[in-house]
Amino acid sequence: MVTAEKYGLKKTLSIDFDAAEAKVLAALKEQGFGILTEINVQNTLKQKLDVDMARYKILGACNPPLAHKALQAETEVGLLLPCNVVIYEDAQAGNTVVMAIDPMTMVQISDNEALQDVAVEAKARLEKALAAL
Repeated sequence: MVTAEKYGLKKTLSIDFDAAEAKVLAALKEQGFGILTEINVQNTLKQKLDVDMARYKILGACNPPLAHKALQAETEVGLLLPCNVVIYEDAQAGNTVVMAIDPMTMVQISDNEALQDVAVEAKARLEKALAAL
């Protein structure tokens, strides 16, 4: 079940991190999203701060037609792109959590109603991707 959280959409999976990541990538692709960026937070913090943490990745997902529409409506909205999708281990519960930013945040932050249609479609696509996991 996909739940709405403070910043986005959330789904908890009872599979390991690698399997979850593969499913997330396939589900996003099915909804027209490509991955522009991938940040391995666990490795980065280990290298920079020598701290240990559970596996945690931030994926920068982009649906090019939707990004184009959003940028046509407001050039500065690029500060809020791409749509971040987070995958992390919840070691205590033995689960993997997947979260995606709620694109409606763009509308709230920018206060630009022209972004409404783009955000609604992006949210629907992200919800479908998470629901497919």
